[in-house]
Order: sequence, then C-alpha cells, then structure tokens
Amino acid sequence: MLAFKYDEVLAARTDMTAARNVLTPEALTMMDAIAESGSFAAAARQLGKVPSALTYSVRQLEDALDVLLFDRRSRQAVLTAAGQELLDEGRRLLEQMDAVANRVKRVATGWETQLSIAVDDAISRTTMLELCEAFYEAVAALPPMPHPGSAAKAAAAGPSATHRSTPSTRLRLGNEVLAGTWEALVTGRADLAIGVGMGRELPSGFEMAELGTLQFVFAVAPHHPLANAAEPLDDAELIRHRAVAVADSAHRFAPITVNLLPGQDVLTVANMQTKIEALLRGLGCGFAPEPMTHDHIAAGRLVVKQVRRSRQAARLGYAWRLPLPARSVGSGPPQTGLALQWWLGRLGNAATRRALLARHGDRVGSASR
Repeated sequence: MLAFKYDEVLAARTDMTAARNVLTPEALTMMDAIAESGSFAAAARQLGKVPSALTYSVRQLEDALDVLLFDRRSRQAVLTAAGQELLDEGRRLLEQMDAVANRVKRVATGWETQLSIAVDDAISRTTMLELCEAFYEAVAALPPMPHPGSAAKAAAAGPSATHRSTPSTRLRLGNEVLAGTWEALVTGRADLAIGVGMGRELPSGFEMAELGTLQFVFAVAPHHPLANAAEPLDDAELIRHRAVAVADSAHRFAPITVNLLPGQDVLTVANMQTKIEALLRGLGCGFAPEPMTHDHIAAGRLVVKQVRRSRQAARLGYAWRLPLPARSVGSGPPQTGLALQWWLGRLGNAATRRALLARHGDRVGSASR
C-alpha cells in the first residue's frame, strides 16, 4: 500500500514538473497572441513564427496539462473553458513578471522600466500627450546616471557606459471607462490611474488625491424629437427614446451603469467621443461631460435639455500604487519610482488638474510646464 501511494505521489510530482516546464513566459505570450488575433496564422505573423510551430507548441501545452485548450470544431481560434482560464491566469502571471522586472530595475536605478497609466475616457487626451512630451523632455535633460558598481567597474565599462546609464522609462497609456480605470490600477495593469471616481473605500497599498469636479449635461441633436419637448423631461418621456451609453471597460469588477432606465432602448459605444458623435447624428440622447460638448453646444450642434433625473457632478481623482515594503535589512524605507514621482508632481499642479478635466479643444490653456 505504501509503495502504491509513493508511486502515486511520484507520478503527480512528475506531471506537475512537466506542466511547469511548458508554462513558460513564451508559451503564455503565445496564448495571448492567438486569443487577441483570433487565429493561429495571424498570431504566427505577429510573433514571427510559422503556424505549424504554434500548433506544435499548443499541443505540447495540452499534453502536459492534459486538457484541450482550443475547440478543434471551430475554424477560428476559439478557446475552451480551460483555455480561457489559462489565458486569464497567464496574463496575470505575465503582468506580475513585468512588475518584478520593473521593481528590480527601479531598485538599481530609481527609474521604472515602464510606467503604465490608466486614463479615464473623460480626461483630456491633448493634455495627457502634452504631459508625456514634458516628461520625455525632463528625462532627456537629466545628467547621466552614475554607472552602477564601483568606480573601477565604471572605468572598465568604457565610454559607452554613460549612454547606457541614461534614465529611460517607457510610458504606456491605457484608455479606460468608469470602473475599468480603477480595475486597471488594482489588478496591476497600471501604476497610476487618472480619472477614478472619488468616495470609494481605498484598499491598502494605494493612495488617492482629488483631481476635480466634472460637470455633465443632458444633450440631444437639434433634429432629435426631444429637442423641442417641454422641460424638465421626466422618466416617462425619456424612456420612449433611445439612450446612448459608453460601455464600462471593467472585465473583473462589476461594471457601472449610469442614468439608464429599465426597458429603455440603448445604443452602447466604446468611448465618449463616439457617444458625442452619435448624439450629433440624433441616434439617441444622454448625459455627456460639459467640457467635451461645450463647442458643439455653442455652435448649435447640440441642445442642452433640463431633466428631472439630473446627474450630479462627478468628483474625480487620481490614484497610484504605493511601493512595496523594503524586505532586506538596512535597505531603508521603500521609495516611489522617479518616473511616478514626476507624474505625481505634475498632478499636484492646479493648472494641470484643470486642464485634464476641461481642455477638450482649445478653450483652456495647456498643462503647466
């Protein structure tokens, strides 16, 4: 009996080792590419491989895990339930690996390898790009960083060492909507989130500051049936007309639905700019940020209507992940990365915060430099 149990344990360990050997970052990246592109051929082009190599790698994964990852009955790359679970967990593991590499780099230089910023759809894209421009200019103006290690190592590294030690942080901007902005930060897809709703309970490991208040207006096109309706519009009148809504980008968190009536016809779009374009065409009605609709209202392309179901102004903030506690003896307190420090410094500027909320078009000056 003991020998039989030992054989079982040994077989289980062998199976686990085989699974670990095939669950490499390359294999997880391959799964992600296949799922994103929708086919083995497209993923192979993206990864610079031939489709047969991907097919072979997938079969290796399936054999090692003893599961079927893709539905062979479909002509497209359709994941099975097991394949979807591997994809979801694989993406999480890849994010964690990137975060570890980022932290190691930050410990050595103070500068993050990559800074990911989740930006809510209502935030000014123009101002964000101007901040990116200012960030790159600030980094380029920094003096060369000292070569890590002793002076002797720096001398041995040669003249090119100065160039290699120049600070470099890749910026990654992600466009999110409603709860998706907060989800990106909490799940590790972002280090900084701009445009999150205030008033939520903050989990440990995160910090938040107020960005400002965003006003909303209920708008329709001049040729929309509601344009000439008596005000204030009540729910009985609104439910007879199609609403235009922006889909919450959250995948794991509960999505937020705002000002939609039960049973009301809804046109759902991907972002606020598309929603405003739909409103201009008379495809529906709905609330939109006042700064994003101001020029259209002033030109008569949109009409503001008063409604009984008034939407309160949104209090928005920005939040960031705090550094992990220092684990080694004598390493000192944990330090926020220098790139994140730069962004937090800019967000502390009142003119920058106003521009991020209000500068849609040229009505408000650029973010302070």
